[in-house]
Parts: sequence; structure tokens; C-alpha cells
Amino acid sequence: MIDFKELLKEHGIPPSLQRIKILEYLHNFKTHPTADMIYQALVDEMPTLSKTTVYNTLKAFAEKGVIVELSLFENEVRYEYNTTPHIHFKCIKCGKIYDISKTFKCLKDEKIEGHKVSEHHINLKGICKSCLENAKG
Repeated sequence: MIDFKELLKEHGIPPSLQRIKILEYLHNFKTHPTADMIYQALVDEMPTLSKTTVYNTLKAFAEKGVIVELSLFENEVRYEYNTTPHIHFKCIKCGKIYDISKTFKCLKDEKIEGHKVSEHHINLKGICKSCLENAKG
């Protein structure tokens, strides 16, 4: 069991109920949600939660390395708890985004055409296996 309160403290973020709930949501739901999706999911449980609080919290989490802020496809910013390198795959039929546990370590700290790579993000589009199976049936 992850102690989200301690995790926030370790990253220099004062824990609050709202911050803990946002972090728990990101940990429990691997859907790469937008800030608005997170707000909609939590507002019934926490009626005093504001969209501004969600946006500010996510920004602080990303700046401190607690979560990853993703600019995936169509300029939409999404968030995820998984900070380890991996690939993102977006289905062009259902719109779901999947994590693929593959990395390209050969790019880490490499120089490409004179540019030093410090991090990389790989985004793929296609049709997910669920949509392919549904099309067969």
C-alpha cells in the first residue's frame, strides 16, 4: 500500500486531502485522464474541489516529478502516475490510450545529429486489440 501523504512530503509538497485524492485517482485509474476528467471524477466526493485546484495540483505534481504530464496527440494534456519510460498507444476507433512496456534505452543520453537526448516520448496510433476483435464479431 502506497502512503501518498509520505510520497508528497518526500517531493516537497505539503499533503492535503485534495492532493492525496488526486494522486490516489491517478494511481488507481491508468486512463491517462485530463485535468477535467479528474475533476469530474472527484467533485461528487469532494464538493469543495475546484477545477483551479485540480490544475494547480497537477502542475505542482508534474514539476516535482510525482507524475508525468503528457502532451499526447491532438495537443491534449493528460496525466499519469507511471513515471517509468514506456510507449503510449492511442486507438483511433475508441480513443483509449494504452501503456506499452517497451523502451528504447539506446536513445537515453545519446547524441542524435549533434543533439543530446535527455528524455524521449514515443506515441503510436492505430486500432487497439479490443476494437479489432469487435470488428471481427
